[in-house]
Amino acid sequence: MPKYMTKQRKILTSYLEQHVDESISAGQIAEALANQISKSAVYRNLSDMEEEGKLRRVASGAGREAVYQYTDCAECRAHLHLSCKECGKTYHMEQEIADLLVENLSEKEHFSIDKGETVLYGICGDCKDKKDKGE
Repeated sequence: MPKYMTKQRKILTSYLEQHVDESISAGQIAEALANQISKSAVYRNLSDMEEEGKLRRVASGAGREAVYQYTDCAECRAHLHLSCKECGKTYHMEQEIADLLVENLSEKEHFSIDKGETVLYGICGDCKDKKDKGE
């Protein structure tokens, strides 16, 4: 059940709505909002919002802290997500490709995917290029 929309919760929600396609750590969020809400309020509200299904918590790669992505918007609920295990970036899969994947899994495996809840993990193009160049 959603919590009461406190002033702190409104500030946090507004910040997350402005960063929909970004994966942001709790520390980064707390730092960005340090002049407006307390660090403990950030962590408490993030936990509550995750329980409510308003954001997704993803363990980023290479031992980094977990990151959050705001998913309480129609755009996110309609897309499959791709998440890089190296940099933690999460983004929407191209709709045409996602539709083909969903259709094929439904037909061949008799399995229905919930697009808004599905994240595919791998290595993004930028990180793959860096690895290929030895960076």
